[in-house]
Parts: sequence; structure tokens; C-alpha cells
Amino acid sequence: MKRNLLLILIILLIDQISKIWIKTNMMLGEDIHVFSWFIIHFTENPGMAFGWQWGGDIGKYFLTSFRMIAAVLIFIWMLRSARQNLVVPAQVALALIFAGAVGNLIDSLFYGIVFDHSYHQVATFFPEDGGYGSFMLGKVVDMLYFPLIDTTWPQWMPFVGGDNFVFFRPVFNVADVSISVGVGLLLLYQKHIFKDS
Repeated sequence: MKRNLLLILIILLIDQISKIWIKTNMMLGEDIHVFSWFIIHFTENPGMAFGWQWGGDIGKYFLTSFRMIAAVLIFIWMLRSARQNLVVPAQVALALIFAGAVGNLIDSLFYGIVFDHSYHQVATFFPEDGGYGSFMLGKVVDMLYFPLIDTTWPQWMPFVGGDNFVFFRPVFNVADVSISVGVGLLLLYQKHIFKDS
């Protein structure tokens, strides 16, 4: 369990340090080209995965509440798996999912309070005039963009001919990576995790 707690702490530190650096050094939409296939692209996600949102502020309160409940349930599951001596990769998977969930939850809970907006300016940490939102209305900071293929569909292709095609288009963060790797491990070790059910 100590190993998992250390892993959670390391992921949360990397996730939050990278997000705070992005917020306090870049404007929304700004890019840093590391390689042609790896770009640091600052964007903010006010909703769920892929920017989906609904219900305005009420929907955001509901989503943030759901994230809190999910984080608590994942933490309970993680504690039970440690007590049941589940295989190590399964315990690591739950720790990764929990760390990612908490990383994005921190943004949703507090970033609206501790940062001002990033439109045409670099945000300030703890601005004198207050943040861009209130408690539970923060936006999740995303910055990792890997356009591995950036090309144009051939003209002869029906419906999409001449259109731009980018693979991999989503922009994400360290917390998202942690969740994705954790879910992948859960799928690999599902027989060990769900053997009793």
C-alpha cells in the first residue's frame, strides 16, 4: 500500500506542477513545438472527456460532484484490493486511476478560485481580484498533443476528400494518461480482479 501511495503522490505532483506551469507561463491556445509529432498546446476543458459539457454551471456542479464520489469509491476499492492481496499490477492500476481522477478533480474544485483567466494573457496564481470562477467550477488544464499523422484526405475519397486528417487529435494531461494506463492494466488483469464475482 505504501508503494501505491507513493505512486499516487508522484503522479499528482507531476500533474499539478505541469498544469500550474502551463497556466502561469502560457496563454490559452499557445503552442510549444517539442517535435513535429509532439506539441505542448494549452487548452482548458470545462466539461468531460473531449470537452463535452451540458447544463451550464449546474451541469458542472453535477460533474464535479460525480468526480468526487467516483474518487472516493475508487479509493475504497484500492484499499480493499490491498487487503485482499490482489496481484501487484491490479493494485497499481487502481492507484493510477485514483491519482488521475484526483488530479483532474483538483482542477475542477480549485482552479477557478486560484487562477484568473488565460484569454490573451498568462494567468496569475492567486490573483488579487479573485479567480475566473468559483469552487467546483474550475476548468481542467490539458496540454499534451501528439499529432502523429497530419495530412489531407485524397480528393477521390467520398465525403472527406480534401479535408484535413489528424491522428491523434485529443489534447490531454498527465492525469488522463494515468487513468488510461490504469484502465489498460485493469483490462489486462481483469481475471485476477474480478475472479470472486
